[in-house]
Amino acid sequence: MSRLPLPSTAMTVLDNPLWPALVGPQRGFAEVHGLAARYLSDVSPFYALADTADPQAWADAAVLAEPGEAIFVPHGPRTAPPGWEMTFRGEAVQFVGNDVDPGDHPEPIVLTTADVPEMIDLVRRTDPGPFLSRTIELGRYVGIRRRGALVAMAGERMRPSGWSEISAVCTDPAYRGQGLASGLVGSVIAAIDARGEVPFLHVKGDHPEAIGLYHKMGFTERKRCIFGIYRPIGQPWNAAASAGR
Repeated sequence: MSRLPLPSTAMTVLDNPLWPALVGPQRGFAEVHGLAARYLSDVSPFYALADTADPQAWADAAVLAEPGEAIFVPHGPRTAPPGWEMTFRGEAVQFVGNDVDPGDHPEPIVLTTADVPEMIDLVRRTDPGPFLSRTIELGRYVGIRRRGALVAMAGERMRPSGWSEISAVCTDPAYRGQGLASGLVGSVIAAIDARGEVPFLHVKGDHPEAIGLYHKMGFTERKRCIFGIYRPIGQPWNAAASAGR
């Protein structure tokens, strides 16, 4: 599929895509306090700050968090701000799919809330990133079954205006190498195209096979970013509140 080239200014929203999503199209899935926002706790563990260099945004995030809770921030700073400590730092690669042709692919099944237990189990075994009981409500999720079992899936997560993030792309190890992931990603892209939006995604920096797949499909690598977990210094760690981070 041919799309018009995107001006560089149109991509600035991707510098911090979760914030405009949570205060915009996905406001119904969010809690917002001042310059900080978070998904509802059963939707996703992610927090967003209007500006990660602004101390007030971090103070507002602390208000949203449970006492002692660690907060998971996509596109977070490489080092913790004053008064916080970094408990996890993972590098991710952000790709934009403006030039990707969704191609022809067998029509996958559309997944529903009835499939959530299997989806959570598949995510647990393949580790594409967090997926909770209501994550499915963020967008369209599709999957492939073999002998009745869910063996591959993909869907949508962050959705700032005009954009949709492809997420939870995973395949059971026993079924890899069959093109299931690329077919599912193509199906998700086709639906995003139909809405007049542009696909983007994040992949863990230590998943070279996935990075290679997206390059092969025609995605453009835009930037490397940090998905970090931070917690206030001096507060006892609340393991229950931070579960799933």
